[in-house]
Amino acid sequence: MGLRGYYKQFAGMTDEEVTEELKERSAEARRKALAKVEAVDLSQTTWHELPHPDVVAAVTFASRGTLNLAPDPTAEEVRRALSRRNGIESARIAVGNGAAQLLSSATRALVKPGEELLIPWPSYGLYPLMAQRAGAQAVPVPGGHDPERLLAAITPRTRAIALCNPNDPTGAYIPPQRLRELLDALPEHVSLLLDEALVDFVADERAAAASLALLDDHPRLLVFRSFSKIYGLGGLRCGYVFGGAGSEQLVAQLAPELGVGVPVQAGVLEAIRVCDPQLLQRRTAVLTERTRMEEALHELPLDAPPTETNFFWLRSPGLSDQELTARLRRGGAIVMPGSSVGDDEHVRATIQSSAHLDRLVQAARTAF
Repeated sequence: MGLRGYYKQFAGMTDEEVTEELKERSAEARRKALAKVEAVDLSQTTWHELPHPDVVAAVTFASRGTLNLAPDPTAEEVRRALSRRNGIESARIAVGNGAAQLLSSATRALVKPGEELLIPWPSYGLYPLMAQRAGAQAVPVPGGHDPERLLAAITPRTRAIALCNPNDPTGAYIPPQRLRELLDALPEHVSLLLDEALVDFVADERAAAASLALLDDHPRLLVFRSFSKIYGLGGLRCGYVFGGAGSEQLVAQLAPELGVGVPVQAGVLEAIRVCDPQLLQRRTAVLTERTRMEEALHELPLDAPPTETNFFWLRSPGLSDQELTARLRRGGAIVMPGSSVGDDEHVRATIQSSAHLDRLVQAARTAF
């Protein structure tokens, strides 16, 4: 409509009528805008909020002042900070470009071509790729978040087990006592790669320390953790690994040859220093919303196994993962189809805030 046409439509109307018409049109435009709400992405496991501002400042300062310099290849200061926090000697700690890089390095170091890496399945999609890159065979163990099933799957060619605990994407969790039983029963030729990237979301606040306590008695245990999840620093790509007694030489081999970057080291050091209150707040939020979702499931056409993570492994009987994904997407919630990890009945939905949970519940209510 041209300018002349716009004004012509008001011909014959009083000033009061024109004003009222414009108000109504404005109100209708607002109603339409409010009705159109962008979908919320619940398909990722990384934290949805921005990092702590002091961490951003530390990274920025390091980038501006030392980006031209080579980093400390051993990340000595970071390892000392992790040592003080966790009570593990720094010589048994390595820092790498994410827990994923360290897990891949450990697989190449421990599992030779033609040998086997056991993987409880479904689980983190990187694990089969780790075995492939090592020239080894990935052996999925369905329902393998059970020590007895894992032990039964071990063969003379098995060299390691990649255990995501709590598990992505199912949320399953093996408590420390059961882990001890598994480690005690492992043959001498098998190591356990314990991926604890999500351990901060376990309801038992003692879980993180309890798994590290296993290191002293089990030299073939490696525990991997990350700054990507509850810290919300996925873009920095920084993780670390703890080794058991006598693992110093192996652990040193897992770190990248030239270390992690100067800004990365500055960022994670600041995160260790200042983020505890923020981590507690995020952990509390996840536990609270997880309980709310468990209660909401009783009224929804969805079911899910118990979870110790910041997401749910959902299914709707009779629907494929693709159909459930599409229905939730139409309701404004984006989830991860389970077929990406070999399960065509489930989807993974991340829960980190009240708003996220409300959107997921509303999407589920309107999807059926």
